[in-house]
Amino acid sequence: MDRPPNLPAVRRTGPEPRKEHGMTYDPYQPPPPRRDASPPYASYPWQPPLPPQPPEPRRPTVPPAPLGHHSDLRILRSAYRWQRRVATLTALGYFTLFLILSAYAPSFMTGTVTDGLPRGLLLALGQVPVTWLAIVLYEGTARRRVDPLAALIRKQAELDAKRGAAR
Repeated sequence: MDRPPNLPAVRRTGPEPRKEHGMTYDPYQPPPPRRDASPPYASYPWQPPLPPQPPEPRRPTVPPAPLGHHSDLRILRSAYRWQRRVATLTALGYFTLFLILSAYAPSFMTGTVTDGLPRGLLLALGQVPVTWLAIVLYEGTARRRVDPLAALIRKQAELDAKRGAAR
């Protein structure tokens, strides 16, 4: 073994390499690759073959495209929640008021507004326009708050999909 002249000889500590079966064995070197004499085969022919090993999962070389903008989805959910609450409380609030007045203020409900038209009937007929008002409020808040957010999220998802397809 040639060594540069400026390096001192390195002295090994530990066991010396030994010869086994005509080969030199050095405990500091990795063992040579093992070579089997015969290919592996089933020990018992009546046993079913072993299932194939599942392939190792492929790891993407490029980071995956974002799956959504969580803050935008959170804003959209809160806007939709607000929309539902406004419409529901409008319709149910009026109906609950009508029921409470019917149960606890019968003299108020039986009082007349004009000849032959009691207040209770007038308030009952008022439920139809209040329901329409709830529908109009629902659609108005959808157009004003929810639809623009949904369109923005949809556009961002399309752009993310195009970026993912380009990769």
